[in-house]
Amino acid sequence: MSVPTIVITPQAASRAYADTDRSDTVLLGDGPDSFGATLQRALGGAVDAGHAADAKAMQAIAGGGADITDVVTAVSKAELALQTTAAIRDRFVQAYQDIMKMPI
Repeated sequence: MSVPTIVITPQAASRAYADTDRSDTVLLGDGPDSFGATLQRALGGAVDAGHAADAKAMQAIAGGGADITDVVTAVSKAELALQTTAAIRDRFVQAYQDIMKMPI
C-alpha cells in the first residue's frame, strides 16, 4: 500500500493565499475565523485522529474485521497529527519567549 503524497509548489501556495478573503478575518477574538477557533479546530482534529486509531485497534483486537493495514494507517495518521501539534506548540512557545525578550 502506498501513502498518497501531495506536492505543493510555491506558485500554488501563492495563488491559494491570494485567493483567501481576509477582509473580515479577525486574528484574535471569538469569531469563527479567529486564531483561537482555528487552533481549537486543529487540536480537535488531532484528538479525533487519536480516537479513530483507538477504535480501529480495538476493532482489530476484538476480531471485528479490521484489516491490519487500516489499523497501521490510522495509528500513523494519529502520530502525525500529534507530532504536528507538538511542533506548532513549540513554535508558539518560542515566539512567546522571543516577544518577552524584546525591549520595551
